[in-house]
Amino acid sequence: MFAARRTASLFQKRAFSASAINASKVSVLGAAGGIGQPLSLLLKLNPRVSELALYDIRGGPGVAADLSHINTNSTVTGYNPDASGLRDCLEGSEIILIPAGVPRKPGMTRDDLFNTNASIVRDLAKAAAEAAPKAHVLVIANPVNSTVPIVAEVYKARNVYDPKRLFGVTTLDVVRASRFISQVQNTNPSGEAVPVSNHSSIAGQARDALVNRIQFGGDEVVKAKDGAGSATLSMAMAGARFAESLLRAAQGEKGVIEPTFVDSPLYKDQGIDFFASRVELGPNGVEKINSVGEINEYEQGLLDACLTDLKKNIQKGVDFVKANP
Repeated sequence: MFAARRTASLFQKRAFSASAINASKVSVLGAAGGIGQPLSLLLKLNPRVSELALYDIRGGPGVAADLSHINTNSTVTGYNPDASGLRDCLEGSEIILIPAGVPRKPGMTRDDLFNTNASIVRDLAKAAAEAAPKAHVLVIANPVNSTVPIVAEVYKARNVYDPKRLFGVTTLDVVRASRFISQVQNTNPSGEAVPVSNHSSIAGQARDALVNRIQFGGDEVVKAKDGAGSATLSMAMAGARFAESLLRAAQGEKGVIEPTFVDSPLYKDQGIDFFASRVELGPNGVEKINSVGEINEYEQGLLDACLTDLKKNIQKGVDFVKANP
């Protein structure tokens, strides 16, 4: 009980008075899953959400009934697992979160998830493009480097693509980095996207070990859960945090910045249409995409390796939709 109160207060501290908060319908596709349930719980506790719409291939109405007993003002509705239920869930949504998909298991890479999750995301994107083409779409389903381009291609095919309203949720990477760095330095987590090299006390093998842990934090959780799941709770927190930031920006707050994977001009000259960086959010989604900034030789090496793989990941998503429209 006390934990729930503390969690709710995280959102309430940032919220306007009840009369100043606009009505916002938020939909969660995959709401009964390992990420979907805690994500939906956090959204139920968010006073900026007036209507929470939940959909899954099974269990959506049950999760909704459970959450509807929580004493916050938002209404919660679970929809039937069919085409009309999905359409009703999506219509009128301001934000659509997509955590749907299969979780990682021991030994699986993000690419191993692709064949299953690609089809799931494609089909949900089709429904969203038809029922709520103006909604902000937050893709959580992995591998995000490929699933976000899938959504983009689906929307382009229907002439409703707005690059400012499509986001890959990469917030967990920053949350992990903040936590892991604070543990090494014995400080409070900052919550900001700050390069590891900016922390001068971390160098050499300690830096390499820290970077490796941040990069493979998901594997750490999968292994610890011994095949029973992946990073569901921390991912739910990251998704809820991003949705909260987007709602704050949509409701008029200035200077809201979050790291996210978006259609970006930063590396388009290299054939890379999407990139994750610090993005300033506004009422219409992406307001400003910040550059990477000055980086050192070590960071440049990481970036070069990233860009090579990223280009392939993006193309994989594009090719999937072309072959499986």
